Amino acid sequence: MDVVVVGSLAYDSIQTPAAKGERLLGGSATYAGLASSACDASCGVVGVVGNDFRPEDRDLLAESGLDLAGLVTAEGNTFHWEGEYSGAMGEASTLNTELNVFEAFDPEVPEAWVSPKVLFCANLHPALQAKVLDQCSPTRLRMLDSMNLWIDIARPLLDDVLQRVDVVVLNDGEVRMLADDANLVRAAQWLHGQLQPGAILIVKRGEHGVLALHPSGLLHVPSVPSPGLVDPTGCGDSFAGTLAAHLSKGEGPVGREELRTGLEHAAVVASYTLQGLGVTGLVAMDRQDREARLQVVRGLTR
Repeated sequence: MDVVVVGSLAYDSIQTPAAKGERLLGGSATYAGLASSACDASCGVVGVVGNDFRPEDRDLLAESGLDLAGLVTAEGNTFHWEGEYSGAMGEASTLNTELNVFEAFDPEVPEAWVSPKVLFCANLHPALQAKVLDQCSPTRLRMLDSMNLWIDIARPLLDDVLQRVDVVVLNDGEVRMLADDANLVRAAQWLHGQLQPGAILIVKRGEHGVLALHPSGLLHVPSVPSPGLVDPTGCGDSFAGTLAAHLSKGEGPVGREELRTGLEHAAVVASYTLQGLGVTGLVAMDRQDREARLQVVRGLTR
């Protein structure tokens, strides 16, 4: 298995200035898994859904190439999140969260998947991420995402798991929170210093692209210029899933240029996610157009 993704599968009710949808297929594992599979990586998803999970959504995941042997169906309803974006859509306002079956999620990685090339622990409670890390021995990389809630309520546990992974993917606000420093570069450098030797810190900056701290120095990759913003939900997860897929193809320590290439591809895939409601933009992604967008990103910096 190239990539194993552990995270949430959800139904999202979303309102943005451009569109509105009810009970759309979503969740961190959904976006990351679809992106990883679209980038030609074999990908397995570990998560939980309720018995209300629609057969057509399960079919979409399977037909997109995802291995669902790690997807458990529990009695009850699927995790439901309701959010609203306004203005430049930089951040969602959460209107309602119903954890449902996700509240009792106890991740169990199938035995056949315990040695993938890359393990990606998407946004979960740090205690669950630690359990997943205990179960898996990736042959190349451990990746981890988090959120401001865990910084607030589970900081010691989060600090522990951050030191157990090779690649940390956070947004700029989370990095500032962890470092307690409003200066992003200084905050990122501090946090990078807290990680294990050789680790990589990826700082997502929305429309301003991504800042990466590699052992050999800083990298910056821009976002794809696009006037067609519809729904940014899942952009960060599809970004991470794409990066995991590309890094699963290499061997040994991640080189600076390998990381740059992976980040460029990740920025392109994220640009498809935001141009459709829910996963529609990601699922409709065109390979030929994707290559054209990649050249646009490279033209901005190379």
